Formats: sequence, structure tokens, C-alpha cells
Amino acid sequence: MPWSRSKKEERDPVKMPSQASGGVPDPTADYLAQAAGPPSTLAQPRRILVVLDLNGTLLYRPSKRRPFHFVARPHAKKFMEYCLDNFQLAIWSSARPQNVHKMVEKLLTPEDVARCVVVWSREHFGLSTEDYDSRVQVYKRLTRLWTDPAVVASHPDAARGSCWDQTNTVLVDDSLEKGRSEPHNLLAIPEFSGLENESAEVLPQVHDFLNALCWQSDVSRYIRQTSFQLDEHYKLVQ
Repeated sequence: MPWSRSKKEERDPVKMPSQASGGVPDPTADYLAQAAGPPSTLAQPRRILVVLDLNGTLLYRPSKRRPFHFVARPHAKKFMEYCLDNFQLAIWSSARPQNVHKMVEKLLTPEDVARCVVVWSREHFGLSTEDYDSRVQVYKRLTRLWTDPAVVASHPDAARGSCWDQTNTVLVDDSLEKGRSEPHNLLAIPEFSGLENESAEVLPQVHDFLNALCWQSDVSRYIRQTSFQLDEHYKLVQ
């Protein structure tokens, strides 16, 4: 039976963040100039930084009255295992830390959690105290990740000065608005709502797109020219 939210569980409307929380970001001129160039293919694939959202992307929480009960999107566990094996994986959710912990427990073993570059939650958005406790629009500024010491150290060639940036990072999220600051690094997918008529083959197609990104010299240039699109006729090969 499809999940639905009762009228009592309807949430307050989303409001914009205050200036104390950084306001509403726009892409920088330097970012747009870098992404505007022509995409090019590498001679061999490389590991990229994949930043995964949780609720609405990999899971759905049917009821606020059961805050730690989640429904996983089809193929979610296998998809995350693949990401851990083939990419550098960061998790970033706007949920509170205790909810993020429970969601991650639904998908990963403790050993796999330890393999993640970082697991970030609501406290990593730079929100004011008031905004943290309110239903505000949040923005996943990838520059926050790129300058974090743990993330910097996770680059395979960090010892030689290589770093994560718009050329080698992709954010997988169900919200276009959350990726506003680096729009050409966003792989936007349909929100998962736990409904029976939703496509079961979203994550396998994301898997294929991520593999294509590994061959690109600049992720932002490729996504600007070739945004992710679901194929309704896609068939998963077992």
C-alpha cells in the first residue's frame, strides 16, 4: 500500500535562510567560466567524489510519528556499496544528526560507514540557531566540502597537491535548489516518496551516469552539456 502523510503531519512551508546563514547563494563567475568550457574524455577513468543525499534520494520516512522508520529506495544498499568500492563517498543530509545516524544505519554496516569520507548532517550548513531549528531552505555549498580537512585528505593524490573541486565532484540529490551554488555538479533525480508506481530503476541509471563521469576531465563541463535524464524504457541487466 502506498505511503501517505496525514493532514496532521503536513509541514510548515519552507522559508528562505537568513543572511546570518549565508542567504541564497549563486554560482560564482569563476565557477561558471570553468564549467563553460568544452568537455573532454580522459585516457582512463579516475575516482571522483560522490556526495549523496539521504531522505528523498535513497530513503523515505513515511511518518513523523515513527521518526526512525525508513523505506529504502530500490537498489539503495547495492548502489551505496558500489559507490564505496569505486568512488570517494561523502554523505550529506539536511536532517538532524540523530536522524542521519539512523538513516545511515539502514543502508550501511558500521564498517562501511567508516569507509565514507564524511557523514554530514544539519550542523554542516552554517545555519544560524534560529534557522537550524526552523524549516528553512538549505544549500549544499560544495566549497564547504572542498575545504574540509578530512575531505581534502581523502583525495587519492592529496600528497601531491591534488584536490577536490568542480572538475571531479558530483552531488546526487532530489532537490535542484540545494545544488544552486554549483548547478553543473548536481545530478538531480526524482524525489523518492515510497509510492508503488515510482520507477524502481532510478539508482541503476545513476550508477551508469557516475561511471561516465569518471572518464571526464571536468565533471561540471560534462553535466552542463549532458544533464542526467531518466530513461523510462531502461532495463536492468542482471
